[in-house]
Amino acid sequence: MEEKRMIKVTVDGVEYAYPHGTPYRTIAADFQSRFPSDILLVNRDGKLCELHKVLDRDCSLKMVTARDKPGIQTYERSAVFLMLKAFYDVAGRENVEQISVEYSLSSALFILARGNFALDQALLDKVESRMRELSAAALPIEKRSISTDDAIDLFQKARLVHKAQLFTFRINSHVNVYSLDGFVDYFYGYMAPDTGYIRCFGLELFENGFVLRLPTQKNPDVLGDFKPSVKVFRELYESTLRSKALSASNVAELNTTISQGGATPLILAHEAMMEKKIGDIAAEIASRKDVRFVMIAGPSSSGKTTFSHRLSTQLRAHGLRPYPIATDNYFVNRDQTPKDENGNYDFEGLGAMDVEQFNRDCVRLLNGETVELPTYNFKKGQREYNGNFLRLEEGDVLVIEGIHCLNEKFTHALPAESKYKIYISCLTTLNIDDHNRIPTTDARLLRRIERDARTRGYSAQATIKMWPNVRRGEEENIFPFQDSADTIFNSALIYETALLKPYVQPLLFGVPRDSEEFIEAKRLLKFLNYFLPIPADNIPKTSLMREFIGGGCYHV
Repeated sequence: MEEKRMIKVTVDGVEYAYPHGTPYRTIAADFQSRFPSDILLVNRDGKLCELHKVLDRDCSLKMVTARDKPGIQTYERSAVFLMLKAFYDVAGRENVEQISVEYSLSSALFILARGNFALDQALLDKVESRMRELSAAALPIEKRSISTDDAIDLFQKARLVHKAQLFTFRINSHVNVYSLDGFVDYFYGYMAPDTGYIRCFGLELFENGFVLRLPTQKNPDVLGDFKPSVKVFRELYESTLRSKALSASNVAELNTTISQGGATPLILAHEAMMEKKIGDIAAEIASRKDVRFVMIAGPSSSGKTTFSHRLSTQLRAHGLRPYPIATDNYFVNRDQTPKDENGNYDFEGLGAMDVEQFNRDCVRLLNGETVELPTYNFKKGQREYNGNFLRLEEGDVLVIEGIHCLNEKFTHALPAESKYKIYISCLTTLNIDDHNRIPTTDARLLRRIERDARTRGYSAQATIKMWPNVRRGEEENIFPFQDSADTIFNSALIYETALLKPYVQPLLFGVPRDSEEFIEAKRLLKFLNYFLPIPADNIPKTSLMREFIGGGCYHV
């Protein structure tokens, strides 16, 4: 027998030799002891590979665990596959009408299930028990390529109509599908090699569905805390109903609407829904006679600036006079700005703000005094006073936007009745199909990539590189306070990914293939491939999306 050719593999700068055709899983096993969590994928010269793939060239390898973003995404995806298989086993395939993975909710996925069964905790306990049986058996999760036509036929027969419909818009002639003990499904992204890797999960009833509880990237070996924001869930659920009313709850339905010339009516209908919501918020503010401070907070790229302009217009329509105040003008001077553990300025934390000066100015305004408001000179790193005086008259309200606006420590001196707090976020409810959700962070990242390129000259690579730090700041300074808001405003628009595709796609292609950011850029490019594009011609000038693509009527 001919001896197999040896292949050079470099790991952490050290060269090793393995026979040609060695599965990456075998190589990963040799290095597993160096990692506290299971290796789920390998990064081969900047390309993610599943562990069932085999070695066929000299390369450098990096091990990917659930402590890495692609790893935790792989774990979540594999856990969903395992749950679906177990649910069908327990309930009976013929009794399941639909199982849809809707959105992420506090270290868990919210899932709806319909069919000829009683959805109760007893059923979920049986499904979870079946998941553990399958996990203990370490059954292989197999991947194979089939023709697109065969995939359409397969999923139509399985009554997964939206999956079949999704592939009718696919140019590629083949589709990769996964199978687990005879159960076949399609997933956007990579999978663990077998069910034995999926050990940490739980199922619980929640509202009119249930949640699949999962670990977090920070600690992937224990279940994350399940402390959902009820207000955010309610807004997500209402948004889901609005999407269904517009026949655009998934990408297949959206593409169908676009391909049949229905994009403009869809755009205008969703914009009208959003304007009504803003008008309702303004009406509630106007009805609360003591409100003088409208506080707006939300994560990056939620559209806070455009929202504040549109809300101000609606407040004027209700007889109020809104005045914008930017909390950025209350940064402490640069030499007083705290630094993080890496020695960099921490502009995200509350310590970067002159909280006491902000409260003094607002209390004086509340008392009817005339106040000179500061302007922050970012080039000098100093607060300046340039004669910007303000006094609140009857019917005047301050519209204040900033990341700390929901934090009571930031507005501690202001009476509760004088504040109306709004949490705004891009809470997308559009999913690829019933089993492949779209993370809300992806929608915000696409917005940010386009806006950074257009207004700041940043490359997509630069935006992707700094995104994890942005997300960490949000976790610490924004998300903990979302339930303290008087109302939640969802700034996600059903059509926005189709709109952003022609803008963002070229930027993502510009990310160097040898950079660390290429993996994320490639994932986003694959994601954008599911969408038919729409032009910006009929996007209203008042649309929140104009903040990102330009051409709006507001100065943002």
